[in-house]
Amino acid sequence: MPLCSSLSLILIFHLLISLLIPSSSSSIPEELSQIPSFFLQYAKHPEVFDWMVDIRRKIHENPELGFQEFETSKLIRAELDRLGISYEYPVAVTGVVGFIGTGNPPFVAIRADMDALALQEGVEWEHKSKVPGKMHACGHDAHVAMLLGAAKILQQNSRLIQGTVVLVFQPAEEGGGGAKKILEAGVLDNVDAIFGLHLSSRYPFGLAISKPGPILAASGFFESVIGGKGGHAALPQHTIDPILAASNIIVSLQHLVSREADPLDSQVVTIAKFQGGGAFNVIPDSVTIGGTFRAFSKESFIQLKQRIVEVITKQAKVQRCNATVEFNEDQKPFFPVTLNDQNLYKHFRTVAVDMLGTKNILDMQPLMGAEDFGFYGEVIPGLFYFLGMKNETIGKFEQGHSPYYIVNEDVLPYGAALQASIAARYLIEYSPKSTSTKGHSHDEL
Repeated sequence: MPLCSSLSLILIFHLLISLLIPSSSSSIPEELSQIPSFFLQYAKHPEVFDWMVDIRRKIHENPELGFQEFETSKLIRAELDRLGISYEYPVAVTGVVGFIGTGNPPFVAIRADMDALALQEGVEWEHKSKVPGKMHACGHDAHVAMLLGAAKILQQNSRLIQGTVVLVFQPAEEGGGGAKKILEAGVLDNVDAIFGLHLSSRYPFGLAISKPGPILAASGFFESVIGGKGGHAALPQHTIDPILAASNIIVSLQHLVSREADPLDSQVVTIAKFQGGGAFNVIPDSVTIGGTFRAFSKESFIQLKQRIVEVITKQAKVQRCNATVEFNEDQKPFFPVTLNDQNLYKHFRTVAVDMLGTKNILDMQPLMGAEDFGFYGEVIPGLFYFLGMKNETIGKFEQGHSPYYIVNEDVLPYGAALQASIAARYLIEYSPKSTSTKGHSHDEL
């Protein structure tokens, strides 16, 4: 339902594309570099831009936690229905997986996470969260809006798609491991590559940031209960003090990184939870501590996990206490390293340069943050990247997971067009020369 100006743009683009892809050509035409700019023009059209903003604000007002995104999923399905895009639902409880194109190989996926966080929003604005204690404080509302924007662009230009684009609206990224559930559902079994986008309030508006190889760390959570013998604080000789034991344990855990890890192999062990006692003059019977551990290799991650158990249990014994250690993988699965495929990074960079210019594409240092996008990369070549949105003339941009987190909505057309361009160009440049589908189709996904 584009306006006349949008329709004219699309028609011109289709005429261009008919010249770009001669069936007998084995080379990549230079004119392919025009695709990102055409898509961005379309995404910036007021009708399309306002539509994405409206979607983002509706989701922001009604945040839902992991595997509870029923209304968000309902909104996504309604928009896909209006666009005439087929999809599978439910996938991984609340997830939606859509399909645009021929239904045949190659298959390329673009993903958006859609869950919120258990935070009380501190930003006062017209579209503030209406749900007490829940907030979109990591940009997932915008990620969904941008993926729907990419879907609109691709559906409007479906003649361009030389294969199938798979739209992954994923639940429960925030600790629930929704990506793992999507993979277990089998809906991505034939996908050749997957791309993920995350907004960044750290980088200025209009920058695209990524790197080949490891970009985000593997992560896990742990909790330990250290048991002793409580009593009056004035008579410590009659107690077995779990607070003292826990304090020694915390110090010893820091030695795992400072004295056991290779300084060139980045690792983190952080204790962020310490609960024990409720009075100034009573030594408690037990203390609970908990935290996170992270590493950039599977071997280092496994070693850290093993040593955390050993340090906690054995240090507790030194202090005459007992200790249990739980990792609660059922509720909070371990996230693997997010590893960017070298070839997909080159593809991303080429497309991003065509849209944004060389000066606006940055290579970044790896971050100790974690993303369940890493699950995809274990079985499918993947590429994860960031899109800068900071513009301090609009306001102060806090980092994700802050109750004062805001989104610069001007970035929505850029994310939508970049995701759409990456997917469309991938299919054109990597599509097999043979038209045979070898039995693979959308039904087998």
